[in-house]
Amino acid sequence: MGLKTKFGFVFAMCVIAAQASATDIAILRNGFTIRHESRAPLGETTRLFLTADGSSFVDVRTAEIDRIEPDLTPAASPAKTSDEAISILPGSSPAPAAAPATSPASVPRTSPLAQTPPPVNFGRLDVSEVVGAASDRYRLDPDLVNSVIRAESGFKVHAVSPKGAQGLMQLMPGTASKLGVSNAFDPAANVDGGTRYLRELLEQYNFDLIKALAAYNAGPQRVDQYKGVPPYRETRLYVASIVRDFNRKKLAQQKAAVAAQPKPRAQAKQPTQKSQSQRKPVRAGTPAAATRTAPPTGN
Repeated sequence: MGLKTKFGFVFAMCVIAAQASATDIAILRNGFTIRHESRAPLGETTRLFLTADGSSFVDVRTAEIDRIEPDLTPAASPAKTSDEAISILPGSSPAPAAAPATSPASVPRTSPLAQTPPPVNFGRLDVSEVVGAASDRYRLDPDLVNSVIRAESGFKVHAVSPKGAQGLMQLMPGTASKLGVSNAFDPAANVDGGTRYLRELLEQYNFDLIKALAAYNAGPQRVDQYKGVPPYRETRLYVASIVRDFNRKKLAQQKAAVAAQPKPRAQAKQPTQKSQSQRKPVRAGTPAAATRTAPPTGN
């Protein structure tokens, strides 16, 4: 190998390495953005590595990725980590992305986290109404809450996991107690507590949805330890399944909105006036011909 060839090979490898280590943003078709250090195609999915060492990643369906752009945002403050990912939820009332994490003990009384749910006879309501009330109370997209419930319990009110998590949003007894949920099998109380906990996690991780979901599944301690999604197969599949289900709902809503838009009507062509010579001759035996005056005949 000649000197020029060696130099070209080394230069190319340096360019590839620089591209691989640069932070990019994957823009999903539903509007979400995921910051990542590198990515790798895996069949119908793309693995987005949230950390440079590849220890934290999330799998997203390739068809759901609209485009990849370089991350041109300023460097994060020391309080943030380099693998912060997803933007604020579409359809929710967003707090600033740089809002400081708020612990439940320091939540002001004006915060939605400090409000007491109104007394309602939830026995007459279905799960969608319960989810809608809790989502509105804590300013979250109800589709996200429904995606979490689907992943946690499959909408089974009396579901109990092998580890002891209970109810629709699978609250552990200790977590339920801290949230003030006395009966985790009460759909209203369970969804209210789980939605509140998810909101707290979003605030804790500056509205990074990936980290919040990972913390909901594996605990904030593990997310802090690995600075992102822990290297647990269960947690990775859990996060990916919620993102996939939520994306599917949003894409379906976008298609329905487009289909519901009125289609522009095509303007009807105005008939053009034909000259006397262009008009078709009236044939004998037609009604028009019968009205004509017959020429006089000689005797």
